[in-house]
Amino acid sequence: MAATHRRSTPASTNAPRPDGDDGRDAGFPVRNLRFELDPARLRDWHPAGPALTMFFNNLSIFFPAGERFFIRSVRAHAKQVTDPELKAQVRSFCGQEGVHNREHQRYNALLAAQGYPIAEMEARIERLLARVEKTLSPRMCLAATAALEHFTATMGHLLLSEPALLEDAAPAMRDLWRWHAAEENEHKAVAYDVYLAAGGNYPERALAMIIATLIFWAKVIEHQARMMKVDGRGGRPRSWLRFANILVGEPGVLRKLTRPYFEYFKPGFHPWDVDNHALVEAWAAQLAASNGTYGAKA
Repeated sequence: MAATHRRSTPASTNAPRPDGDDGRDAGFPVRNLRFELDPARLRDWHPAGPALTMFFNNLSIFFPAGERFFIRSVRAHAKQVTDPELKAQVRSFCGQEGVHNREHQRYNALLAAQGYPIAEMEARIERLLARVEKTLSPRMCLAATAALEHFTATMGHLLLSEPALLEDAAPAMRDLWRWHAAEENEHKAVAYDVYLAAGGNYPERALAMIIATLIFWAKVIEHQARMMKVDGRGGRPRSWLRFANILVGEPGVLRKLTRPYFEYFKPGFHPWDVDNHALVEAWAAQLAASNGTYGAKA
């Protein structure tokens, strides 16, 4: 049986939207946060060491081009959305992804200043996504967006549900990744629900996930190798063992994401089958209690 759009009650529904509305119909707010990242800490901001620091830095490279691709894919099907709540959520989705794009561009610029080939890696992602849009149908691009949004939501869920993963990290980096994790879960069903509204089907959705998985993790490994080379660790077996440990040992990102990943292949799957509103609401409460210091260096 096909899944259908499910209404949700995300955190902070009364927060203002950029268009001046009071946000009550928006599903979730667009938070215009800026993060004061410390350039001196970029190579060692995670207490677990450079391998895990580099893994997070690696992920940031994907986001500017990826977020723009997501927005284009969802907007291309906006006319097929008739549900008023989903229409409002599409506006908020695009707003949140736009802020993510900006903050990760700023993050990546600081990485580039450290000598990493960020511009070249970002350009290759842009070219890859341009080929995808040229080759695949708009709806298949939307299916790929829904698949990749499942990736970001499940990784974000891991960060929110296991706060120790970032607890002792540099404060601004910890705050940035928790913010991104929370908002990815706030809007985790939007692309999926638009895909359903556009007439998406199970075989296409499953195929898109398989293709997205192969391409995404191949690029993750490629980027990790290039960044390790810049740091002088590319030829060290110990560095690769530490990277493998990140994926399948401890924290074991791939190992812990295996079960939620395969949940996506259930014919009746919906992103809100995992109801983690409480995690997002707890994060939103921390943000509200920060008195404007969220994302500061200190």
